[in-house]
Amino acid sequence: MKKFCTGLVLTFVALQLSFANGGKQADVSGGSVHIGISKILQHPSLDACEQGVKDAIATRGINAVYDSQNANGDLSTASQIANKFNSEKVAVAVGIATPAAQALANALKTIPVVFTAVTDPVAAGLVVTVAHGENNVTGASDAIPTAENIALFKEIAGLKTLGYIYTSSEANSIVELELVTKAAADTGLTLVTQTVNTTADVKQAAQTIAGRVDGIYMSTDNTVFTALPAIIEVFRAAKKPIFAGAADGAKDGGCMIASGSNYYKLGLSTGNIVADILQGKKPSEIPVKFATEPSELDFLIDLDAAKNCGIVIPQKYIDQATMIFENGKLTEK
Repeated sequence: MKKFCTGLVLTFVALQLSFANGGKQADVSGGSVHIGISKILQHPSLDACEQGVKDAIATRGINAVYDSQNANGDLSTASQIANKFNSEKVAVAVGIATPAAQALANALKTIPVVFTAVTDPVAAGLVVTVAHGENNVTGASDAIPTAENIALFKEIAGLKTLGYIYTSSEANSIVELELVTKAAADTGLTLVTQTVNTTADVKQAAQTIAGRVDGIYMSTDNTVFTALPAIIEVFRAAKKPIFAGAADGAKDGGCMIASGSNYYKLGLSTGNIVADILQGKKPSEIPVKFATEPSELDFLIDLDAAKNCGIVIPQKYIDQATMIFENGKLTEK
């Protein structure tokens, strides 16, 4: 009888783990687990996030085999990737950026979905509250302090007009547009916007507004951020400053200020969520992770870009920066 009860308990534990992992128990004790990663686009921030996910899972001692897919900015491709992961019955699916995460959440109902680099997961329909996951979905957000960033930009650059380029088809971009619009109004800035559909449209959009603004603010719009080199080219020639909402793409110079989540560390947080799920925790029990600690954030000052624009950065901000770009070289503090 004792052996029977013990066997029954072990069976029950196994079933609980199976339910926690979307109906498929993950082998984390020596075998490998199949993890799907869907990325909406390839650019430095999202690439760093993906690497962080993989590194965290490895650090947790989990032997994982990855199916890493890039939708190249195409929503239908993101849906095809989600269906692929569903048919493969991956142990966990990771969606990097809002459109990829939405596609996974729409297609996968019994497999855990972990999103990351999503600005507003509630507005994106991924969760109802950030206090905990929703059914089989949870993850991490790259929300940035838009109002504070724009106020800082105005103070340092002496702006009167602010440019903003966004993708009208991205949910996170619309959320950011609302935040940027309010922040500009609150700080007395005139906002000039331009919409794009693809990365190929970004350079022309930058050329269209460069002569009408004192500087341009970039949020975490994936389509726009992928074309950051084109924006840098246009605004460097115009001798006008750029404020980027992430530092990864700004490390080669060109953005006077870049401030936001450290995407590698965001990936580490995301990878730990994946590991928690693989080791038995339910997604619905895990709150959405936000980068709130100073160690999770980047603050880059590009003194070369400031000099090109004729702007002097106050020493107090140089002292606060975690990275300084000067004389063509990046120094991390």
